[in-house]
Amino acid sequence: MEQSLQTALKRFGDGDELRAYTYMGCHRAERDGVSGYLFRVWAPNAKSVSVVGDWNFWNPEDLPMTMLRGGVWEAFSVFAKEGQSYKYCIRTADGEKLLKTDPYSFRAQTMPETSGLICSLDGYTWGDGVYRRQQGKRRLLDSPMNIYEVHPGSWRRKPDGSYYNYEELAELLIPYVQDMGYTHIELMPISEYPYDPSWGYQVTGYYAPTSRFGEPRQLMRFVDLCHRAGIGVILDWVPAHFPKDEHGLCEFDGSYCYEVADPMMNEHPEWTTRIFDLGRGEVQSFLISNAIYWLEQYHFDGIRVDAVASMLYLDYGRQQFRPNRFGGKENLEAIAFLRKLNRALFSVRRNALSAAEESTAFPLVTKPDYDGGLGFLYKWNMGWMHDVLDYMSQDPLFRKGCHNKLTFSMTYAYSENFILPLSHDEVVHGKRSLINKMPGEYDDKFSNLRLLYGFMMAHPGKKLNFMGNEFAQFIEWRFDSELDWLLLDYERHRQMQSFVRDLNHFYLAHSSLWSNDTDWGGFEWIVVDDCDRNVLSFRRIDRRGRELLCIFNFCPVKRENYPMGLPKAGHYEPLLSSDDVIYGGSGTELPVVTAHKIPLHGQPYSGEFTLAPLSAAFYKRIVPPRKSKNDKEK
Repeated sequence: MEQSLQTALKRFGDGDELRAYTYMGCHRAERDGVSGYLFRVWAPNAKSVSVVGDWNFWNPEDLPMTMLRGGVWEAFSVFAKEGQSYKYCIRTADGEKLLKTDPYSFRAQTMPETSGLICSLDGYTWGDGVYRRQQGKRRLLDSPMNIYEVHPGSWRRKPDGSYYNYEELAELLIPYVQDMGYTHIELMPISEYPYDPSWGYQVTGYYAPTSRFGEPRQLMRFVDLCHRAGIGVILDWVPAHFPKDEHGLCEFDGSYCYEVADPMMNEHPEWTTRIFDLGRGEVQSFLISNAIYWLEQYHFDGIRVDAVASMLYLDYGRQQFRPNRFGGKENLEAIAFLRKLNRALFSVRRNALSAAEESTAFPLVTKPDYDGGLGFLYKWNMGWMHDVLDYMSQDPLFRKGCHNKLTFSMTYAYSENFILPLSHDEVVHGKRSLINKMPGEYDDKFSNLRLLYGFMMAHPGKKLNFMGNEFAQFIEWRFDSELDWLLLDYERHRQMQSFVRDLNHFYLAHSSLWSNDTDWGGFEWIVVDDCDRNVLSFRRIDRRGRELLCIFNFCPVKRENYPMGLPKAGHYEPLLSSDDVIYGGSGTELPVVTAHKIPLHGQPYSGEFTLAPLSAAFYKRIVPPRKSKNDKEK
């Protein structure tokens, strides 16, 4: 065995390999001057392994594999061809025969078939060089980020109900996302998965884009076209657990291989899925290489890591658990793995985007590992989401009793780098759609939802909204059919979509809403405690001092001559109101407000505002021109 391979396999076993996919799995190779395909698989406790496929009539005696080191097996075939299907036939220590899909296969058969397909990723010509160079110069934390979360199988479907492939989807989705003013698309998991109702969160083929939507080069084309249009692409990624389908990773060589060995701790009680052994070097190499694979081979801008809370705590969802070596409930191996993962991502791409879906108060999720953090760039702000949706679902009559649900998030808003998510999880399983969470009669629901979106856009943190929310889909999201686009035949839904479009573009145009998201210099309360009238207001300020005044009336009552403190002299002009008649609002006129030198709310000036019912409004300060000497004499 050549020295370079020995070194690579040592890195693989130690958990230090960043690109295991370059030599594990199936690759075109030459042996003794003859071209063929080289197969490698990790099965440390197997008695024997062979490759079976279309070229050898699935005969396990035809292509036996040889053990190298560290449980890695190898075989070479001159007969295997591109596009043929294959699996590994594994004889366990107990003599049982297992047929397993290659964990490193780059392409998978269309379900219900479960084999890998021999596939080379070479040959695609990328055209996103300009985008990638520009992104490499940006500081993401000081840049706008407004994410459109998409499930590829249910955003749109063909008239016959079939899926659009990745490339066809790009032709429809990219113009829509551009028009709506989103900066990024986040794809729900697209690694091959066997069970449609899992939405992709139960993965069997970590290196294979699901064949439901086409083949690998079509996915490359999707990302390429997004980048050429200036749109970033984030991949939802699942390193916490995997399903128990017999062709997948579960007990891969007849033993606990990829999963934790302790039967008490190797399965999620609620999800009945197996938990990765994140303390094992080969598993670390498998997963970290996979994250880097999507960034390097498919040019994804980054990953959103699913179910991080379930990884961090040994007692997650359990009545009983095995404590760590210090007697605590923290999963020390998972913590170390996540730090190593983020170090690896940023080592290969300085501006990689990594976001944690983490719902607890675990500290320092977005702080560097050398400061004791996990090293993510962003964390989903689940606390903000739960509090605000709970508040908005209340009848306005009772909102004054839970006013703190609007303000509490600012006590920790700068403890992490946050993304504010209104994701797919909030519009399924009986939770109701966003529009149906809103109280009141028909028009009130739309007013409340516009107000929610306005408040979200003004609050510190990057933004994420799930598909369909932007035009107020009434029914919960269904994975097995397209969104209810027919609702855009109705005026209120068109107006909602129009408001979200204008709000998104307003966000992009005003750096005070995104360039200073990570410290208190970008935010100041003005009205924080007027719970009796359900009013809030604050300033958003960019790093150059440009600012917006953001005012919210969470009560269905118009308020005139509402006194409000102001930071500076001048006139305050309304720029955008969710109550505008073009968006389905009442059309309350918002006059320009002049600041008078009357201190209020801790500010040196104040003015009297008109507050439209159930509305969000944004104002900018206009400095009146100085009078010349001649003007004064007149």
